[in-house]
Amino acid sequence: MTVSRREFLGSAVSAAFASGGLYRLIDQISRPAERRSEPTHETVVAGKATTLPLEQHLFQGLATVTNNGTLVTVPPLHHLVVTALLNVPATTSALQNAQQALETAIAELEDQRLLDFRPAGLGLAVGWGLPYFNLLPPALTSSQLPIDISASQVNHETTLAILDAVTFASDPPGTILERNDLVFVFASDHLDHITSAFDAIFKGTPADLMTITSIRQGFVDGHNVGSSAQSLTKRMAVSAGIPGAESIPDSAELFLGFTSTQKAALGQTTIANLEALPGVTDQWPNGYFVHGTTMHLSHIYEDLVAWYSVPYRQRAGAVASPKAGVTAKPGTQTIPEGTADVESPAQVQADLAAHGFIGHSSSLQPASRLAGPVTDNYGNQLPTGTAIPQRADFNTLDNPFSFSSNPQVDAMSSSSAAGVHFVIFMPTSDSFNRLRQAMDGQYGPGDNLGPGAVHGPFNDVLQTTHRQSFLVPPRAHRSFPLAELLT
Repeated sequence: MTVSRREFLGSAVSAAFASGGLYRLIDQISRPAERRSEPTHETVVAGKATTLPLEQHLFQGLATVTNNGTLVTVPPLHHLVVTALLNVPATTSALQNAQQALETAIAELEDQRLLDFRPAGLGLAVGWGLPYFNLLPPALTSSQLPIDISASQVNHETTLAILDAVTFASDPPGTILERNDLVFVFASDHLDHITSAFDAIFKGTPADLMTITSIRQGFVDGHNVGSSAQSLTKRMAVSAGIPGAESIPDSAELFLGFTSTQKAALGQTTIANLEALPGVTDQWPNGYFVHGTTMHLSHIYEDLVAWYSVPYRQRAGAVASPKAGVTAKPGTQTIPEGTADVESPAQVQADLAAHGFIGHSSSLQPASRLAGPVTDNYGNQLPTGTAIPQRADFNTLDNPFSFSSNPQVDAMSSSSAAGVHFVIFMPTSDSFNRLRQAMDGQYGPGDNLGPGAVHGPFNDVLQTTHRQSFLVPPRAHRSFPLAELLT
């Protein structure tokens, strides 16, 4: 019996959700928390008023909770990432027809008021890898793809804002650098909203345009941080039989027991946009990709047994800074990371000299925070120490994915495993690379803190299996970007 591509994808989807069925327990054991309503700001796009953001990667109406005197942003509960390869000939008519088909499907989700970029509704970002842009005429991409001005000056050659992923010093051997054409990132407090959008794209007309290469599922429970309630983080890990899960603090947001979404440590509003910070890219004010960004996607295993085998003080020092390991009250999950807590490269180096290791958060800060006050291109005054990255990572029990089109290469297993699907939006791929190098204590030529930083107590419990970078266009160009300019 033969089956159509759409029927095959439907079977793959069913299999993936069956293997990831544990995530469906979330809505059975925990009703999504009520979120306070925040005002929307109406904009006009192509003469039509809308309350939707110009960006794909920004959520509206995110709530906050307070823990240890620190504001913590509460992300959407459910997350889904789908990567794919295209089945579209590199001809003008084929690409433009594909653009219309995908955009019609996504626009219908907006017309139905399902896709509203709010946790109670749905967020969806579509990103495109360099393999897609390599299908287009070089004359078009060379004139339209965003240029990283800063990296071009350092490299003494034109450097794109979107780069292929690379491996880093603390990556294990065998980390896979993926070559997907595109990625879909879904998030919502309601799993059925994600399912509806998934079906509209991957079981609807656009299904014939692509072949799914991976399905990656997970969740983040930020509502219960610091509360007396047991979070879904621990409950799901225990339910899945993850080794070390019983040691996860009851109200933890992430498997490693510390809070990663405190507001001061996350880039706010448009700061991660390609065009927002002066002198970063060439997209201000009228670039094709203005209101877009770049995204890095990776999967990382977490060794909970090794992590929880050491005392709290060592874990706090490893995740934040050696100073925090000494001063934080045992059991504290949210260690403040405001502008006043930011460490300089010299302070990070002093940490290593005094304690023999560097903290994860403090090591990132020289690359993740503004080194001085900046007025962005929109007139916003940003103080020294302002965070740039907009993180959207989430807990996963995938091993490493819920579905893979090539399970042998991806080393798929049917058993559950503790991990994180790491999603982060940065102004350029080079800015992410510098951030990731800082995690290994590498801040530039001649400024390498050495093996003690690379193989510190935080990095040693992580194992990255896959990496890829994507360009995330603005909403206006989310479907087959640049295709409408083909002639």
